[in-house]
Amino acid sequence: MQMQPLTFGRTGLRLSRLALGTANFGQRWGHGADAEQSAALLDAYAEAGGNVIDTADVYQFGQSEEILGGLLAGRRDDFFLATKFSNGASPKAGPLVTGNSRRAMVASVEASLRRLKTDRIDLYWVHHPDGVTPSEEIVRGLDDLARAGKIVYAGLSNFPAWRVGRAVTLAELTGAVPIAALQFEYSLVHRAPESDLLPAAQALGLAAVTWSPLGGGMLTGKYRQGERGRAEALGGKVFQAENSAERTALLDAVLAVAAELGATPDQVAIAWLLTRDVQPLLGPRTLAQLQSNLGALQITLSAEQRGRLDAASAPHTAASAPAAAAAFTPPATPVA
Repeated sequence: MQMQPLTFGRTGLRLSRLALGTANFGQRWGHGADAEQSAALLDAYAEAGGNVIDTADVYQFGQSEEILGGLLAGRRDDFFLATKFSNGASPKAGPLVTGNSRRAMVASVEASLRRLKTDRIDLYWVHHPDGVTPSEEIVRGLDDLARAGKIVYAGLSNFPAWRVGRAVTLAELTGAVPIAALQFEYSLVHRAPESDLLPAAQALGLAAVTWSPLGGGMLTGKYRQGERGRAEALGGKVFQAENSAERTALLDAVLAVAAELGATPDQVAIAWLLTRDVQPLLGPRTLAQLQSNLGALQITLSAEQRGRLDAASAPHTAASAPAAAAAFTPPATPVA
């Protein structure tokens, strides 16, 4: 079940086809994996040939980074480590350490480096726009961090395509560290990026890293069995509900293809993404979930099956294809 490498945008990086998202490393949000479970997840991912870890300062209010800092001891160079800033690691983080200003960027990167117990971050993501900081300041701040040796590559997460294009152009014109990648939600249940973000990534030579490959679990079919999962966790955020006839038809198609292949629905949904020019982020909470997700590497969709999934997931109207889930906002207060 070893992963074949992919070339990461226009960089010289050769990274694993699937990335490991670690929002579930820790339990300060009231749900997630403890340190022992997190270690098992990382080990299983590495054994499958995975080498990309994606985290953020806000994940589990800093605990995700803290756990990773311990788990990476002695094998830091075996992984490409990405983290994000914008929200801060505390539910009470103030305005000077949140948002996208150079001031917040400097404070955030230093705090992440301490938690991760490392001397550099391989890819530093701006987690989402803050509605205030101009692209010029973001590009200059990222370049400062790269020149100081704090980060190696820079990326934009949950930014609209026009802002990505502007930031890439500014970096090129000023000789700043290039924007190497963009990150956004993308799955069978949310294909809106095909109209702007995916073409932008291709045209600008950016790596496309995509989150929520299972629509918050909807594409597994588990909510039909009474499970709650993301439907309740995170206040219902990062979740796509089966709330239309089109989405019901899509899930029916995923389940049918899974039955034909003797696979699980999550494997079919991830295998479909692997036919796209993207790097999906897995976000497992349990070892069983990760092992099932990794099984997508063994799935080969026929042209007919891909055609059925494409047709069932094609965007219809604004009413039948709701907008993407809002960019993730952490719980207002920590949960004991």
